[in-house]
Amino acid sequence: MYSLTVPGRFSATFAAFQSRDFTVLWFGTLFAFIAFFMSTVVQGIVAFDLSGNNRAVGFVVFAQGIAQLALGPFGGALADRLSKKLVILVCQSVIMVCFFVLAALVATDAIRVPLLAAGSFVIGSSFSFLGPSRQSFMVEMVDAEKRGNAVALSQVAGNASRIIGPLLAAGVLAIDRLGTAGAYLAMGLLYVGTVGATISLPRGAPPAPAQGRSVLADVLIGFRYVAAHPRIRTLILSYVLIIMAGFSYVTVLPGLVENELNRSAGSITLLLGVSAVGGLSASLYVASLADTPRARRVYTLMTLIFGISLAASGFAPTYLLLAVGMFGIGVGSGGFQTLNGALVSHMTEPAYFGRVISLTFLAFAASSVLALPIGIFADVAGERATLVTMGASVMVIVAAFSLAARSRAASG
Repeated sequence: MYSLTVPGRFSATFAAFQSRDFTVLWFGTLFAFIAFFMSTVVQGIVAFDLSGNNRAVGFVVFAQGIAQLALGPFGGALADRLSKKLVILVCQSVIMVCFFVLAALVATDAIRVPLLAAGSFVIGSSFSFLGPSRQSFMVEMVDAEKRGNAVALSQVAGNASRIIGPLLAAGVLAIDRLGTAGAYLAMGLLYVGTVGATISLPRGAPPAPAQGRSVLADVLIGFRYVAAHPRIRTLILSYVLIIMAGFSYVTVLPGLVENELNRSAGSITLLLGVSAVGGLSASLYVASLADTPRARRVYTLMTLIFGISLAASGFAPTYLLLAVGMFGIGVGSGGFQTLNGALVSHMTEPAYFGRVISLTFLAFAASSVLALPIGIFADVAGERATLVTMGASVMVIVAAFSLAARSRAASG
C-alpha cells in the first residue's frame, strides 16, 4: 500500500504520513480547511459591506456557532456509533451545496445578512457532525504511538489553510468579474475535491454497538467519562475557556483596520495570512513534540504567547505592527491547538474519542456565539479595547490553571 516517504530528519514531524489512508484524508482535509478559511474572510467582508457595522459580522458568525453549540455533543456521539466515512461524506456534501447556493445568491445580488447567516447556520450544523468523525477517522488510520502526531498534522493542515485560504480569497476578490460570488464558487469546488478524496478511502473500523442506548444517553456517558478523568477534564476546560476568551478576535478585525488604521475591510486577508504563517510554523515545530513528555510545558507557553499577542495587537499603532502582533497570535494559537488535540488523543480511550473531541469543537462553537456580543462591545468600546480585553482574559486563564496545577503538585 502506498505511503508518503519522509526524509529521516523529518520522520518524527511527519510520522503519520507513512499511512496511505491518513495521507489521502489529510489532503482532503486540507481542501476543506482552505474553503473554511476562505469563508471566514469572505463572509466577514460581505456582512460588513452589507451593513457597515460589527454587529452584522458577529451575527453571521453567531449563527454558525449556535448550530455547533447545540449539535456538537450529538456529533461526537454519532462518531462513536455510526460509520465515520458515511457521516463525513454526508456533511461534506451539504457544505458543498451550501457554498454553491451562496455563490448564486451573491452573483444575483440577492444576498442579505439573514440569508448569509442562514448559510452559516447550515454549515455550522454540518461541522458539528463532520469534525468529530473526521478526527476519529484520522486516529484510526495510524498506530497508537502516532496518534498525537496524526492530530498535530491535522492542525498543520489547518494552519497551512489559514495561509492559503485568505490568499486565495484575496486573489479571487481582486478579480472584479469574480468577486465574492467567485470566492464562494471556489469554496464549493474545493469541497468537490474533498468529497472525492473521502470516497476513495476504506470504510474504516466498524462502530461499537449501541446496545439499545439512545444518542442522548451516549452524550451523557461522554460527559461522565470526561468528568471522571481529571487530566482530560482540565485539558478540555482550559481549552474551552481560552478559545471562548480569545478566538473571536477575527470579528473585530474588519472594523479595526477600517476605523482605526484607515484601510479597507478586505485588507484583513493579509493579516490573517501573516497569522497563519505563525500558526503553521508553530504547529510544524510542536508536531515533533506531540508524543513526548515536553508537550505539556510547551502547551502552556504557547497559550501565554497567544494572550500576550492579542493584547499587543490592540495597542498596535500601525498596520505593520498589527501584522507583527498577528504573527504572534498565529504562533500561540497554532501551538496551543496542536498540542491540546495531541494530549487529549493520548489520554482518551478509542471508544470515547468522538465524544471527547466533540467537546473541544464546542469551544469554537461557544466562541462563535460570543462573536455577537463581542461585536456589540466593539461598537461601544472600540476594537482596540476589545482586543486588549480578550488578551488579558486569556492571560488570566493561563495563570489560574498554572497556579492550580502547581498547588496540586505541591499537595500531592
